[in-house]
Amino acid sequence: MPRENRKRGKKHKKVNEEEPQYPQEYVEPVEEPRGEPSWIIPATGQAEEVNPEAPFGYVDADVKAYFRTVDVQIRNWQDDRDEVPTDGDLDPNEHKRMFFTAALQEMQKKEKQLATDPDCSVILERMSYSMDDFVRRVFVDSLAGSYDVLVRHRFASHVCQTLFTVARDTVSREAKGITPAIPTSEEEGELRTLSQLILDICEELLPSFSSLVMDPFASHVVRSLLLLLSPNLSSSEESLQSAVRSKKSAAWKARQGKMKSVFSEDKGKGKEILRSTPPEFRQMARKFVEIVRDQLDENETRAMAANKVACPGLQMLLEVEANQDMSNEPNSLMDRVMAGVITTCKNDPSADVEESDYLGTLLRDPSSSHLLEIIVSRCPDDAFNALWKTYFKGKLARLAAHPVANFVLAKALERVSEAQLSGLFEELDGTWNKLIRNSRTGVLRAVVDRVSAQKLSGRQVVEAIYVAFELETPEDKKLIVPCALALLPIREYRAAISSQTSTSTDHQPPSHHGGRHAHAPAAQDPLEPKTQGSILLQSLLRLPESLNTFINDSINSLPIEDRIKISHNASGSRVFDELLDSPTILPKVKRQFVMDFIGHYHVLVDDKLGSRVGDRCWAFADTYLKEKIARSLVNQEQALAASFYGKFFARNLNLYLLQRRPEDWRNLQSERKRAQDQEKLHAAAPTPTSAPAPPSKADPAPQPESRKRKSRPENEIDALFNEKLGKKIKKAALTDNAGVTDVSTNARPTKKEKVGDKDLQQVLGAIRVAPASDGKKKKKH
Repeated sequence: MPRENRKRGKKHKKVNEEEPQYPQEYVEPVEEPRGEPSWIIPATGQAEEVNPEAPFGYVDADVKAYFRTVDVQIRNWQDDRDEVPTDGDLDPNEHKRMFFTAALQEMQKKEKQLATDPDCSVILERMSYSMDDFVRRVFVDSLAGSYDVLVRHRFASHVCQTLFTVARDTVSREAKGITPAIPTSEEEGELRTLSQLILDICEELLPSFSSLVMDPFASHVVRSLLLLLSPNLSSSEESLQSAVRSKKSAAWKARQGKMKSVFSEDKGKGKEILRSTPPEFRQMARKFVEIVRDQLDENETRAMAANKVACPGLQMLLEVEANQDMSNEPNSLMDRVMAGVITTCKNDPSADVEESDYLGTLLRDPSSSHLLEIIVSRCPDDAFNALWKTYFKGKLARLAAHPVANFVLAKALERVSEAQLSGLFEELDGTWNKLIRNSRTGVLRAVVDRVSAQKLSGRQVVEAIYVAFELETPEDKKLIVPCALALLPIREYRAAISSQTSTSTDHQPPSHHGGRHAHAPAAQDPLEPKTQGSILLQSLLRLPESLNTFINDSINSLPIEDRIKISHNASGSRVFDELLDSPTILPKVKRQFVMDFIGHYHVLVDDKLGSRVGDRCWAFADTYLKEKIARSLVNQEQALAASFYGKFFARNLNLYLLQRRPEDWRNLQSERKRAQDQEKLHAAAPTPTSAPAPPSKADPAPQPESRKRKSRPENEIDALFNEKLGKKIKKAALTDNAGVTDVSTNARPTKKEKVGDKDLQQVLGAIRVAPASDGKKKKKH
């Protein structure tokens, strides 16, 4: 019988009538599942398979459509493209608060589903920037117990990363004792602080931390968490973003528009990050380093350096290890990556280190070279000397010209000694000009910066600059600024000028008949200022006073038309900014530079970048020099007013007051100059490191916004309406009935404001999660 025609079931034997039949006990027949063999028994009590795309379920279509409208509205507010409608006495911030409260109410008990949704996860990121301290605590607590799954998810991982990013300010306030007093009840339980929530999240991720570093979706979350635990690893917002996000991720984030709070404008872009953290954060960061040491061996640690996903996380771990003074230990993470150099130096400081092919590969790898930059900047001194002797000395000419290794060498030059720097000048004596021809200026700039910081081998740096640009005669040396901006040796620079002059002289009008070269793209101007040349000149301007004279002479020898042309360039204008800001440039040199533009300021400021240079010159000038500049522009008042950029510079001049009341104009300029000097003194003053004591309950909370409003002079029309209609009550944005700090004004709300925010407290209080005694999360209703 063919196999496909066979029937399922047990073959019954024919009963032999001759054999005696004995009675048997009755057995209830068991129903076999259709389509399955009899030996397959369905499992009971087994958990259903989890969908990796939606581990907590899918979001309802109506809910997703509602959050799309929320995303559009918040994005319009963040981009300042939509004005908030005002209905009668309703304040614009109050309208935003009501809208935000409704979105939070719809979000409760759906946080995990929304975080794992491809569309709604971005909306949660956008909303996180507008949450105040209390709402953030409730939101982070609602995800507790599931972070091990969320950080591995493709979309939820970015939500966790954003939460750890915006949590820095809240944790800093809690470390200083600035926490909102939230009433607790036996039914709801106690809401943990955000600092304690972060520590609990770390304990949840600690057993699987070494695998999270190598996970493609969790690695960036791990780096954000390490930056939250150790905020001093990044000195500015730009370095923080570059440490956490790749170029592709940063480009995607930029396409999402501005992400900021809709209740307060984020001012002070690029300022230094000085945040306070509790001492437990430092201990938790140390635990992460120790767990990676214990769970990974030496080969697995070295393999992380070659992995594009794990390498950025390993860089952050090395930073934390060096910050915790754990690098100078045998078998540390840095010792493993350095192939045992630290252990060898501790056992015998005078021993020669054998060269490793592994480190030689890292030195020339585009991804792993970033790891080696951290090693050469944070390793112990004896280990650095061994690295320099083994891997750099004798190979400097090849490394300086290598497209990848030159960055590592430039980083290593930040901590070389005077003897090592002298050896570098001897070894690179005949190769400086090759670096300029190949646009490899990183090593030369690093040498200049090292000399500026330590004042070592000053004359050798100047000679290296002359050799690099092949400057021999005094006339050649006066052209160092245009040659350095164009990154051309003197001969090629003069050839480019001559060819450009001949081209402009023999220029013919283009034919309208079309032809072979009718639509050919214009070739790049070889004399266009380059970014590398501008950075090199800025470093040269920071040299000591006795060494930067040749740069000042070159700038003074330039015609005023060439200076204006450089000021109108994005890269060239930075050189003049550094000239006015550098502390090693003599004041008389700066004053002469400002005075040379007199008579040409109307041309200088008639440009987007030139107007900024003009503002710098105006800020440097004293009252007497400002008057000379202003009087030279009296005849150009109409031209400045008609210029799109010059009109902003004309506002500083105040020519109307100068012409009619010169003495009042001088007093006004003197007061402004004095105020600017006071601001510089306050900015340069050291900030206290100790955290202020938490405010006592008896002391009233400060109310800067209300005082500001009371101090304003009241308008007669407003006073009339206040008498007839009564004063309006403006409520704070996103505040709770316990007096949570206002997101937009950082001021505590008044009693009347607290009454209007009970709805938000009731909405968010229902989703609190308090830790139970057995370690599990228990919902409180």
